[in-house]
Amino acid sequence: MRRRNLILGTAAAVALGGCASNPKLRRYDGPEVTFVVVNKAARRMHLLHHDRVLTSYDINLGFAPVGHKQFEGDGRTPEGLYRIDRRNPNSSFHLSLGISYPNVNDVAAAKSMGKSAGGDIFIHGQKNPFRKDDKDWTWGCISVTNDEIEDIYAMVRDGTLITLNA
Repeated sequence: MRRRNLILGTAAAVALGGCASNPKLRRYDGPEVTFVVVNKAARRMHLLHHDRVLTSYDINLGFAPVGHKQFEGDGRTPEGLYRIDRRNPNSSFHLSLGISYPNVNDVAAAKSMGKSAGGDIFIHGQKNPFRKDDKDWTWGCISVTNDEIEDIYAMVRDGTLITLNA
């Protein structure tokens, strides 16, 4: 009887372990992040609760970091006021939070140059966590470490305002 209970108990533990949530999806129950501020020149991102900084991160940007993103493929990170508008738990870059670029002004500016504004601008982790990323290596996104994106992903909700400053 003890042997049977041991076997059943082990089987139940294995089965329940398979139902466990994704280990990279953390929980956060601190103050609400009401605003994200990206300072491109300082390569810093700050998560705020109203006017109080909760935490800050070193960041990497697009491979052409100076100036506002003008069109798809220019390697620049946008500047301006946007929102976090989506999340991807299965990102090629560990986890990612979407930024609502392009807005109507971005689309019109790119169109006036005969180009597409592009899209798919994210805050994301690393493609290869075992290799140190070069500075400013993305195509316009904001990159942090995988450990950091796990915290950010848990803290920042869809709809949160984000400002990206030169």
